[in-house]
Amino acid sequence: MPRLLSKLSLILAAALCLAQSSSDVTNPNVRRVGERLACLCGSCKNTVATCVMLGCHYSSPAKEKIAKMAAEGKSDQEIVDSFVKAEGLKALAMPPAEGFSLLSWTMPFIAIGLGLLAILAFVKQKRQTVPAAAPQIDKATLDRYHDQIEKDLAKLD
Repeated sequence: MPRLLSKLSLILAAALCLAQSSSDVTNPNVRRVGERLACLCGSCKNTVATCVMLGCHYSSPAKEKIAKMAAEGKSDQEIVDSFVKAEGLKALAMPPAEGFSLLSWTMPFIAIGLGLLAILAFVKQKRQTVPAAAPQIDKATLDRYHDQIEKDLAKLD
């Protein structure tokens, strides 16, 4: 009887673990298309394919929708287009390289270029500025300071 009870508790624990697993929809089609779509649950910054939140209210239904559309024979682009039509461009994991979104692709390079130009202009300006000439000191004042230094050094010995 104790052995039967331990086996039943082991089976119950295994069943509970299975109930906590994420969506079973992880075939290559879902993963390939899901990489192109952003998870819009608001809690993560993952793609639909890489969102591992249990019970995610966006990625789990999206994975099922992708699997269903792929089973119907729709192409990857048709599936992505249906998500974009429903959610807008925010559904894409990466913005398209066209129109205003092209700015998000080019702006980092523009900012780096402008930063380098600002550094070069600063260095060039610093090279062009001539330091002021040292003030002229008459020979008597210089000799007086020199004698004072010699006296102070003699005291140290």
